[in-house]
Amino acid sequence: MEISVKSANKFTFLIGIVSVLIPIVVSVLLFLPQTGKLGDFDVRFLPHLNALLNSGTFLCLIMAFFAIKNKSVKWHRTFMGSALVLSTLFLVSYVLFHFQAAPTRFGDIDHNGIVSIEEIEKIGFYRYIYLFILLTHIVLAVVVVPLVLFAFYFALSQQIAKHKKIVKWTFPIWAYVAATGVLVYLMISPYYV
Repeated sequence: MEISVKSANKFTFLIGIVSVLIPIVVSVLLFLPQTGKLGDFDVRFLPHLNALLNSGTFLCLIMAFFAIKNKSVKWHRTFMGSALVLSTLFLVSYVLFHFQAAPTRFGDIDHNGIVSIEEIEKIGFYRYIYLFILLTHIVLAVVVVPLVLFAFYFALSQQIAKHKKIVKWTFPIWAYVAATGVLVYLMISPYYV
């Protein structure tokens, strides 16, 4: 499929806008208190759902990798489309949770919303491991959005050479983000109220 320069520019612009808006919205939700904007809607189940969505994304990415290695383009497309849908559902669920729920602090053993010096001492080095995984997860989650969108754009527009080139970076980053999303959940889940 031939893509005109005008169409390519529109897609590039749209991918740029989405890639900038997602981190801005997430940052606003994380740094501005949004608790209770949806009334009594209980969102405590969403972190568990998010872990399942991230797990599903990771599995779909692995299955898509093996499908394309076995030259099954049909199954590759199916698994990649599923990974995109699961990641999109994750993003919606993540935003909804952070729009409605009070923030959870890693190490807040007594669940009072404050991590005291005593709590930090009890957690020890484990806190640094968590923070490292969380930081790399967040940074790469921002980086992977435009990579994923361009990878899909190149695939759908039959620009296979460009698609193959970008997925060499996109696949490992996306897989890392999905896997560490589950790991972050497992590490912080004892501190959810």
